Amino acid sequence: MIVIGTDVVVDYFTDHAGYKGTRAARSQYDAWLGIVTRAEWRNPGDVKMSYPKASILKAGRVVFDIKGNDYRSVARVQYQAGVLEIRFFGTHPEYDEINAETV
Repeated sequence: MIVIGTDVVVDYFTDHAGYKGTRAARSQYDAWLGIVTRAEWRNPGDVKMSYPKASILKAGRVVFDIKGNDYRSVARVQYQAGVLEIRFFGTHPEYDEINAETV
């Protein structure tokens, strides 16, 4: 997949440098990013095969748990184009404050 929107995550980690768990979250995010960039997802089923705990939402949105569900990432996937756009990254409580289908 071509991954765009990584600046959302970079900005988050920059703004939260030194917070408890941020270093581990960054490591887990980097591992997730490596898997996603090598993936060839053509439909939501392909995503679920790679990430069984991913939540498939409407309008091509997918929610990924990062660092044991301490953090969440919301992405919009354009399967035919092979593009994943990161729309949100934050802690689980921060995620609870957004609408994942519109962010």
